[in-house]
Amino acid sequence: MIESKEQLAEAAGRIAALREEVGKVIVGQRTVVDQLLWCLVAGGHALLEGIPGLGKTMLVRTVADAVALQFSRIQFTPDLMPSDITGTTLIDFGAAGAASQRFQPGPIFGNLVLADEINRATPKTQSALLEAMQEGTVTAGGETHKLPRPFFVLATQNPIEQEGTYPLPEAQLDRFLLKIGVDYPTREDLKEIVRRTTTSAKPSASTIISGSELLELQAAARELLVSEDVLDNAVKLVMMTHPGEEDAPEEIKRYARFGAGPRALQALVSVAKVKALASARLHVSWGDIRDVALPVLRHRIVLSYEAQALGMDTDAMTMSIIREIEAKR
Repeated sequence: MIESKEQLAEAAGRIAALREEVGKVIVGQRTVVDQLLWCLVAGGHALLEGIPGLGKTMLVRTVADAVALQFSRIQFTPDLMPSDITGTTLIDFGAAGAASQRFQPGPIFGNLVLADEINRATPKTQSALLEAMQEGTVTAGGETHKLPRPFFVLATQNPIEQEGTYPLPEAQLDRFLLKIGVDYPTREDLKEIVRRTTTSAKPSASTIISGSELLELQAAARELLVSEDVLDNAVKLVMMTHPGEEDAPEEIKRYARFGAGPRALQALVSVAKVKALASARLHVSWGDIRDVALPVLRHRIVLSYEAQALGMDTDAMTMSIIREIEAKR
């Protein structure tokens, strides 16, 4: 609970220290690191999309080290079964031959679970994550098992290699708080990456906060204030992604099949609160909503086939909505 400016500054300092520690291992990618930390402090799951070799797996592992979280990695493949993720019920035979059942937890029972190349598994296996991501539980053998807290699923997928992949359904995409795009490093970052990875010295992240301290940060972020004006604009932003909305931009009306749902508004506000907390502010501004809008909405607007054929993307549509809202403020 934040009761003073000192506590607010301390919370912001913890987030800044996390960012700095991750930066000792991850070169550049500041926007990606910021958005991933927003997601963790907001208590949500993230989908990282980028071509192979950009350090997505290393980023997730580094964050787990910096926050002292139990790290678990699941490599998704077409032959992966749901029980390979959630766990299975085993039969034990005692010394007297009496049989008993026990549940053997799968790799989903971790604090920070990396679902690597999630779109390589079949929809049946992908769906094994839904209960865990939404409810924080796993049901197996008729029994429900609670997952440890905090609990995050950070999934990666390759946007260019589609052979042998299964696109994530919209219902599953909506469970991810943010979709984070991981782009190519800059020229200077590439040079620094080579310097760090072609020598015997291997940088590593030290533990900055514990899992319980992360839960305290999550609770602190939820206490931040959102004015009616800011909330109204956030609602307007989500509503204008709907092609049937009167105020929607022409691009949305023509090229969007479906707009964002209620989870998008929840994500906008919760992530904006974390951004405000990182800036040591007790209230959310429109600037916070605007700055988190792209990773919140890019996987929640469903484009038409025509838009996909023309190479259009949801980020450009979201920016056009933001410009219209700002023009009327």
